[in-house]
Amino acid sequence: MAYWLLKTEPGTYAWSDLVADGTTPWTGVANPQAQTNLRAMKAGDRAIVYHSGEKRAVGIAEVVRTAYPDPTAGGELVCVDVKAVEPLPAPVPLEALKQEPAFEGSVLLRQGRLSVVPLAPAEWRDLASLADVIARTGGLRRKARF
Repeated sequence: MAYWLLKTEPGTYAWSDLVADGTTPWTGVANPQAQTNLRAMKAGDRAIVYHSGEKRAVGIAEVVRTAYPDPTAGGELVCVDVKAVEPLPAPVPLEALKQEPAFEGSVLLRQGRLSVVPLAPAEWRDLASLADVIARTGGLRRKARF
């Protein structure tokens, strides 16, 4: 299984829209690198849904259909179908990810405008842990690192 991060503007298509729809085609992606990432996705892969405008991760989705021609675009653009799995226990802000060693050098931080981003397993685990910490404590409270 591979891990991904899918960015969306919450005013255009929010996590709550995916929950209401259940499954949706992830369309409208034109960037060549993001297209390459869409083509690499396999059914069963997991993805974090990330609200760009709010700069925070909000939910977990699953790829349920691999790349096929994007019905909203011409040419060779593709999309995948994703379904809502569950919300994160708490939204994870981008600033929290920037502090995590697992995200050092991450595509997410290096290419901030890329809408479909691969995540390493360590990034996936750290993001999930941060969501749990935020949910339990109401915010990030880090111990000093000596």
